[in-house]
Amino acid sequence: MFWFLLLAVVLITWFHLRGEDLSPYDWPRGESFSNGEPPSEEHRAVVQQLSSGMGALNGGPRRERLARVRNYLDSMSDGRDLDATFKPVDASGVAAEWVLAPGADPDRRVLYIHGGAFMMGSPKSHRNITSNFSRVARAAVLAIDYRLMPEHSRKAGIADCRQAYRWLVNNGPDGPAAADRIFVAGDSAGGNLTLSLTGWLRSQPLRQPDAAVALSPLTDATLVSPSWITNRETDAMLGPIFGRLAKVPRPLLWWVSWFQNRITPRDPSVSPAFGDLSGLPPTLVQASEAEMLLDDARRYANKAVAHGSSVKLQTWPHVVHVWQIFHPELTEARQAWEEIEAFVAEIDASK
Repeated sequence: MFWFLLLAVVLITWFHLRGEDLSPYDWPRGESFSNGEPPSEEHRAVVQQLSSGMGALNGGPRRERLARVRNYLDSMSDGRDLDATFKPVDASGVAAEWVLAPGADPDRRVLYIHGGAFMMGSPKSHRNITSNFSRVARAAVLAIDYRLMPEHSRKAGIADCRQAYRWLVNNGPDGPAAADRIFVAGDSAGGNLTLSLTGWLRSQPLRQPDAAVALSPLTDATLVSPSWITNRETDAMLGPIFGRLAKVPRPLLWWVSWFQNRITPRDPSVSPAFGDLSGLPPTLVQASEAEMLLDDARRYANKAVAHGSSVKLQTWPHVVHVWQIFHPELTEARQAWEEIEAFVAEIDASK
């Protein structure tokens, strides 16, 4: 009986939790902005800043550490001269804020979904990103404060994104009004939720987004992308936090994920790379060549292109996970925002 149960557990783990083999999508490598230069002084300053901030992870009970890291993230935009206004709003039950750079058109809208490992982050923590999105897209950005783990389930955050999108379609910063242009964007965990949302929207009787932008997205919740191992030491942000997970047997992580979320890690709602990636809106994906999520981005983009969708992957060497938040002091961040602005212009020209 013992061996029968063990075999059953192994088979369930392999076929029900693991997901498809995505290794055929490890090539091509995407558009790299590498110039062969070593890390800059700007980069080293960013790494030092992160090292100091991430010291909040050390010592004390888990709940206290989480509270400290949440506070640290929320302070990342403090002291910055952000040329935008921020207006709290209830997006049909989802807490959010409108972010409006000078000249933003209220009928052009961006749903922005912040990162933070599904456990931290907020509209406040990502104001440097959302204000830049409003500027380059000339749009009103709805930054949502979706429900976080562990206080809420992973499903709750997914539901909040869907509800906020429904509301955004017919509501702007000046009140009820149909959207002329809609973009969906997010970083890291928010990039995961962005790609999960665009995949779900494809089958819904809703106004479809015109395009999407995903910054350093998690796309495979089974955590088997090669860069989870190869980039553990070079990822200055995720390495110290999640590097230990790389040493844990993947089947054990799959079971923990399933028990925690009641969603199999291969489900497209949490692993967009395992979904049907045909018929997606034009999508720009940016990732660092030094981060643990590099191959998540690469595999998603390559599979989407293989399925006939217009998805562009851009990568930069050395930079930290979601380096776009370090604008304007980081050269690569300025380059990334220029590319996002050019992508938005291409979408506008095609309409």
